[in-house]
Amino acid sequence: MASAQELTRRAAIADYAVLGEPTEPDLEGLVQVAATVCGVPTAVINIIDDRYQHQVATVGFAAAMCSRDDSMCAIVFENPGHVVVHDAREDTRFAANPFVTGQLANVRFYASSPLVTPSGVPIGTLCVFDDVVGELSPEASRALELLAHQVVDVLELRRAARTLSRTNAELTNFAGQVSHDLRNPLNAVSGFIEVAADDPELAHAPHAAEALARAESAVLRMDSMIVDLLDYAKTGGAIASRPDVDLERVVRAVADDLDAALRESHGRLVCDASVVVTGDETLLQALLQNLIANAVKFSAVAGIEPFIEVSAQRVSGGWRVSVDDNGPGVPVEDRERVFVAMERGDRTAPGIGLGLATCRRIVEAHGGLIGIEESYLGGASFWFVLPDAA
Repeated sequence: MASAQELTRRAAIADYAVLGEPTEPDLEGLVQVAATVCGVPTAVINIIDDRYQHQVATVGFAAAMCSRDDSMCAIVFENPGHVVVHDAREDTRFAANPFVTGQLANVRFYASSPLVTPSGVPIGTLCVFDDVVGELSPEASRALELLAHQVVDVLELRRAARTLSRTNAELTNFAGQVSHDLRNPLNAVSGFIEVAADDPELAHAPHAAEALARAESAVLRMDSMIVDLLDYAKTGGAIASRPDVDLERVVRAVADDLDAALRESHGRLVCDASVVVTGDETLLQALLQNLIANAVKFSAVAGIEPFIEVSAQRVSGGWRVSVDDNGPGVPVEDRERVFVAMERGDRTAPGIGLGLATCRRIVEAHGGLIGIEESYLGGASFWFVLPDAA
């Protein structure tokens, strides 16, 4: 029966999904560097589970698999640090090993460094060897250790990429379901608005007719945003960028959508951004709507009548857009954290902490940057930079 340590190792190896797969070019490059630095013709990355040694990248010979009982690396890989053996025939740990005796090979010089996961689980070795006796300088020994760390870094990056890919697929499926669930009631609202707009009594109620027209416009914009944001999720970040997006027009559309919130909070939104930028208009509207809605929400929670100003300034290679407010601001220590999904600065305010994470994703999809500073209005200044088309 496998021990707890072996079960943990087995799970860690499975998480990297490297066994039975084509050799990763980055891993192949690392074993080539290891062989060159150590001055030997052969090197290998071994992954060792409770039964076998798996050679996942090699130089100087073809990758294979052997029993763990026959493995030289299995004898030492769980011990920290390096193992450097001048002549394996003279080392009691290896003298009878089939890779030394000639049964499987004729290893003489042998050196290895363990592969240890970030959580401290040893899963194998980066190993160099030769069929003649040899030495390893302190500099080469240190290089072998560093390369072993690089091997684990590559495995971690592969694992993270797979996790991200799964997460994106799950988010896409979720976005599809949410868009379906949102569009159904939205279509119903649109139908009710049309029925109300056809009422002949509206001829005697111009304010009601105007309100219905604005409501219908908001419904159409929301429907368009849902469709486009779903497309964005499906394409994994591809954007329909154009070099002629009127930023002031985008802000006006956001102001219309947030009209009720601004009226309720006695807020005021001004725009000094009569510029044309490069970007995806729908995503930029979602970005600004998040930032402006946040300014309104947090100012109102603090008992302040919101005043928000959107401005744009030409910078080298693009435009810097700022959304300033007179609210409570964001503490310096929270200015990075609030851009992480599900993180919130003020937990008394409504929301689940996805708005600013979405903002960062949109800005980064445009190749830009986003951040927070203190505002001259006394609150927060959320800024983002949109690069030019070039």
